[in-house]
Amino acid sequence: MVNLKRKSPPGKKIQLMATCLCDAFFDDVAKATVEVLEYLGCEVIFPDGQTCCGQPAFNGGDWASSRKVVRHTVEVFRGEEPVVIPSGSCTAMLLHGTVLEFEKETDRKQVAELASRSWELTDYIVNGLGINEWPGKFDAKVAFHRSCHTRGSCSGETSLQLLNSIDGMTVVPFGGGEQCCGFGGTFSVSFPNTSEGMGKLKIANVMEAQPDILTSGDMGCLMHLGGLVDRHNKELQRVHIAQILRDALQNGGLIEK
Repeated sequence: MVNLKRKSPPGKKIQLMATCLCDAFFDDVAKATVEVLEYLGCEVIFPDGQTCCGQPAFNGGDWASSRKVVRHTVEVFRGEEPVVIPSGSCTAMLLHGTVLEFEKETDRKQVAELASRSWELTDYIVNGLGINEWPGKFDAKVAFHRSCHTRGSCSGETSLQLLNSIDGMTVVPFGGGEQCCGFGGTFSVSFPNTSEGMGKLKIANVMEAQPDILTSGDMGCLMHLGGLVDRHNKELQRVHIAQILRDALQNGGLIEK
């Protein structure tokens, strides 16, 4: 990964990148993210015109098309505020993918500037705002899936730190915890059989630990694994970490349901 020095948040005014998966499939994740950030005293701005981080074309090798999307994103999220994203893979794209594909471009500095302000949600909570414990209550056994795109970042550790601090929650380990779920965006389209095999193995390992909930900071992973769970008539609740943080606050009477 490219080493990039991020800017310390200048205050609690943030720009929210909801991601295309929130827009298409996970609207409640965006809602939960806003509720969590507002509970922490943040002013949440949602810039109009946001679309995609450019990751699908980047992963597919079409860097020219990806750069068009990234340039639009740079324009939409201009300013000095941190850009908070409830998605480890989209954050990784802004932090590292964009820096790679713009290495020889004349506007690489503008792209790097956006990258320096980009934060995955739990990373922002812990390392941006300095919050090490999460209040509220959530009675459940939870399995946490660490997505491939968060490797080399702080997001896995910050997610686990917050989850482990919630009253009533038990985070259960499972076999092959570092193994990919098999989604990989365009990988699952290009290699569907391999992708499904990897996902089924991940699900088998998770279910052996008998959790009540599978959670992750990546909606792509939850969508892929959820589709396999439903297709094979298994029972495993999938909840994004933003929803767990929001629900813990609600269960503790700290925000309204």
